[in-house]
Amino acid sequence: MDNTIINPLLCDVESGMCELPGSDAETKTDLAAQAKQSVSIIYFTDPICSTCWGIEPQLRKLKLEYGHSFDIEYRMGGLLPDWSYNSGGISKPSDVAPHWDEVSLYYDMPIDGDVWLEDPLSSSYPASIAFKAAQLQGEKKALLFLREIREMVFLQKKNIATWENLEAATRKVGLTVETFTADYNGQAQELFQQDLALARQVGVRGFPTLFFVGQTGNQEKVYGYKPYADFENAIRKQLPLVSKSIIKTDWQNLFATYNTLTSREFAELSGMDRNEVDSYLQKLSEAGYLRKLTSKNGPLWIRQ
Repeated sequence: MDNTIINPLLCDVESGMCELPGSDAETKTDLAAQAKQSVSIIYFTDPICSTCWGIEPQLRKLKLEYGHSFDIEYRMGGLLPDWSYNSGGISKPSDVAPHWDEVSLYYDMPIDGDVWLEDPLSSSYPASIAFKAAQLQGEKKALLFLREIREMVFLQKKNIATWENLEAATRKVGLTVETFTADYNGQAQELFQQDLALARQVGVRGFPTLFFVGQTGNQEKVYGYKPYADFENAIRKQLPLVSKSIIKTDWQNLFATYNTLTSREFAELSGMDRNEVDSYLQKLSEAGYLRKLTSKNGPLWIRQ
């Protein structure tokens, strides 16, 4: 990647960042006011950020092991406003397709770039606003909604900028469609603008960016694709004496916690050798315990 040209959809696998145009200058703003518990994580992300999808295994493990010691706020970053730019080797949706296939292999997370050939997105703003609307009905359902639309775009090649697909995700996770629609056209628009403003204020250069904020105002930033140890260390710098919860790593408990898991996620959470995971989960699928959703660059395993 030419470091002088930044394109938001051309995620750099070496730096592990999906960077924003014009984001070279980095500022530091105190986020202590955002902290609500011992540690508050402010996570700047985007529904179509491939690197954000790439860190889902690490983030899910962090929630299981240290979720008792932090809360996490999801903020939308606005990765793709529209296609009114031409930079970084990407000038049209079809240019994204081979890049997504490349990062899928790098992160070992299933991503099918063919969505950019078959039903390309015009912007990530509709999905981002939709997430803000979902948040107004509760954080738990909002996170289920975010997961659903990410599975839709990364594995099912569905255009999550269309109302039809956003509404389908809304129904699937149990949101009230009428309320969601009203909020999408109303309060969620302003909440999304607030997220964009906060991202600019704190100098977010790209996604994923996570600020770990302690009660005293100390901050630790983790950005880009990083191994699990970096996320764990960020928690421990704020809470040196924090205790780690023991994860029950059998498949029943993991799928009871997370209804869907990629092979990489299951390996991260279970501790099983990655080379053994697919055959192990395939046997569970054949026995009727799991359903397998096959995509071009890897499966998704779904609890029956």
